[in-house]
Amino acid sequence: MIEQQTSQGGGQDTPRLPARPEGPRLPIANASKELGIFVLLLVLCIFVTIMSHGTFIHADNLQNTSQLIGLYGIFSIGLGIVIITGGIDLSVGSLFALLGVILSMMLTEWHWPWPLAVLGILAGGALIGLFHGFLITRVNLQPFIVTLCGLLFYRGIARFIANDGTMGFGESHGFETLKTLATGSILGVPVPFLLLLVTALVMGIVLHRSVYGRYLYAVGRNEEAARYSGVNSRRIIAGAYVISGLLAGLAAILIAFYTNSISPSTHGQSYELYGIAAAVLGGCSLRGGEGSIIGILIGAALLQVLQNLVNLLGIPSSLNFAVVGAVILLGVITDEVIKRRNAGKIKA
Repeated sequence: MIEQQTSQGGGQDTPRLPARPEGPRLPIANASKELGIFVLLLVLCIFVTIMSHGTFIHADNLQNTSQLIGLYGIFSIGLGIVIITGGIDLSVGSLFALLGVILSMMLTEWHWPWPLAVLGILAGGALIGLFHGFLITRVNLQPFIVTLCGLLFYRGIARFIANDGTMGFGESHGFETLKTLATGSILGVPVPFLLLLVTALVMGIVLHRSVYGRYLYAVGRNEEAARYSGVNSRRIIAGAYVISGLLAGLAAILIAFYTNSISPSTHGQSYELYGIAAAVLGGCSLRGGEGSIIGILIGAALLQVLQNLVNLLGIPSSLNFAVVGAVILLGVITDEVIKRRNAGKIKA
C-alpha cells in the first residue's frame, strides 16, 4: 500500500505514505438517514398516540418509555462504537446477567459500600471489554467468535455462582441512595434517561470532535490503510471494546435495579439484539466506518416506541423478536441501497 514517487533530480523512487486520515465528518448520506429515521419516529409516535386513544402520551407511559430508552440507549452507544470499527459484540446480554449477579452479591452478601460496588461493576465491564479487544487484536480472532463465546461463557458463570437461583436486592438496606439514583427521577425525568443524555454528550465529543474518533472512523473504513498512515489500529479497536464494556457495566447496574431481581438464566437475554438493531437503524453500517451518536439515540428511541406500540395495542408479546428482526433487516437493506447509490454516483 506504499505509493512510489519519482524524484525530479535523480530519477530515484522514494516511498511516500498515504496522508493521515481526515477528521470524522458526517456524510450527506448519513445525515439523510438520520433525518429519515427521525421523521419515521415522529410519524410512529403520532400513529401510536392515535391508535392508543392518547394513552401513549400519558405522563406515566412517557416516563416509563423514556426510562427504557435510557436503559437501552446507554449500551446501544457502546455497541455502536464497536460496530463503527467493523466489529460486533454479542455478549452484552450475558454480561448483564453476570454483572447483575455480582452486584447483588456485593451489596447484599459482601456488604460493600455502594460507591465501591458501582466502581467494581464499571471496572469489571471495562476489563471484560479489554479482554475482548486483546483476543481480537492480539490473538487475531474474529469479533463474532470472541463475543459469541462470551455470550455463552458469562451466562454460564452467572448461573454457576448464583446456583441457578434468582438474586435480588431485598429492601436495599445500606444502599437506598443507589437504588434511588438508579430508579428515581429528577424533575419528572427518569435518571437513566438523564444518564443517557450525559453519555451521549461525552461520546459525541469523543466520536465527532477528537483524534480518537477520527481514527475510529478511519480504522472502520479501511484498517490496513489506517495502519499504514501511522494509526495504531490495535489500540483503537481495543479501546472501542473497552468503551462498550464500560457502558455495558453502567447499563447493567440500571437494569438490575429496574428489574429488582436477576435470574441468571434469562436476565438480559437477547438485549444485544436490541442494541445492535438501534445502532444499525440509527445509521451504523455493519461494514464499519459509519455511524453517529445522534443516529443511535434515534434508533434506540424508535425501537422502544415500537415495543410500546406492541404493548398498547395488545399485540402478542411473542412478536417482539419479529419486530427486532424486521428492524435489523430494514436497516441492513437501507444501508445496502445507499451504498450502491453512492457507488453509482462516484462511477458517474
